[in-house]
Amino acid sequence: MSAIEARRDPVPLAELTTIGVGAAPARMVDVRTREELVAALHDAWSEDWFVLGGGSNLLASDEPFDGTVIRILTTGYERIDGAPEGYQRVAIEAGQNWDEFVAWTVGAGLAGVEAMSGIPGTAGAAPIQNVGAYGQEIIQTLVSVDLIDEGASSIETVPASELGLGPRTSALKRHYDSVPERSAVVVGIVLDLAVVGTDPRPVEDERIRQALGLDGVRSEGEDGSGNASLAWIRDTVLAIRATKGMVLDPSDADTRSAGSFFNNPIVTEQISRRLPAECPRWPIDPVPELDRVFDLATWDGQVAPTARQPSLVKVSAAWLIENAGLAKGFGLPGSRATLSTKHTLALTNRGEASAEDVATLARYVRTRVASEYGIELNPEPVFVGVEL
Repeated sequence: MSAIEARRDPVPLAELTTIGVGAAPARMVDVRTREELVAALHDAWSEDWFVLGGGSNLLASDEPFDGTVIRILTTGYERIDGAPEGYQRVAIEAGQNWDEFVAWTVGAGLAGVEAMSGIPGTAGAAPIQNVGAYGQEIIQTLVSVDLIDEGASSIETVPASELGLGPRTSALKRHYDSVPERSAVVVGIVLDLAVVGTDPRPVEDERIRQALGLDGVRSEGEDGSGNASLAWIRDTVLAIRATKGMVLDPSDADTRSAGSFFNNPIVTEQISRRLPAECPRWPIDPVPELDRVFDLATWDGQVAPTARQPSLVKVSAAWLIENAGLAKGFGLPGSRATLSTKHTLALTNRGEASAEDVATLARYVRTRVASEYGIELNPEPVFVGVEL
């Protein structure tokens, strides 16, 4: 099927995004194979375009996008060779539903993504924002990404080490009010997952243990000493996410959102000390110094001291919002968008909200936090035709 044959009548992006806002674009193409994706991109390179996966991290304008939206509907995953001993290498198509894939890994006894259960969206989005939850991040298991650079005509395999993966970011992510370091479309990803089986086992990662309350807690699926099966971890994560409105449920307006709307800000240790002691914060591991290479023919034998990098700290955006006086469920008068009644990080569509309703609330939240704490929150979703 050619890209032209794959074209479809555009539908409102409100029907294809989890927050439920956005007008229909000028053009829309559905692609179900890699060949169709490459052809559709080739047709769209010369105009405005963007790709759409699960629509869980997108805020699109009430005005029609005058370009092409390419819906990536490729699905599937398979075991492949190449993993080190004790691991299984798995290749996943970009359009594969992420949580369905996680459920399969749990049933197959493959560890590494179970704590990321319930995250909406597709596998192709995982490396773009280095998705993570409860102590796990995709950077821990990602081997490589198959992608196609804007303007190119073929797919390239890129090692994970070349993607600039960081806290909820990568070289591929289109941050608000900026362009990505590398404009490319993810076609598929490859992960190495530990072969651990389905029985309860010791959970070594302290972040997962702490987040899920494993120490000394006796629950179905553990033995009381902190051991847990992959299935128990998945079920526990899903239950926790549900209490925060972070598991999609058509009957719950709190899940009609783009997930966490603001990133947890990363500030210097000096700035973090100005915040109240009760504000949750997490030290950021320093970036190791890279080896320096000298030309022996011209080197004078002196090595300049390395400039001391400031210590960085990640602080809780949810705490900043709530303690700036914006409680769960807060909304502006007359608006159909509010903060979630379960979690202040989510901006929700309470029914028939417009993109401007959401954007106005986001602006207000940013202003209040900046006024109270001198910290500007940065939005996490991709914006199309929307400005803060």
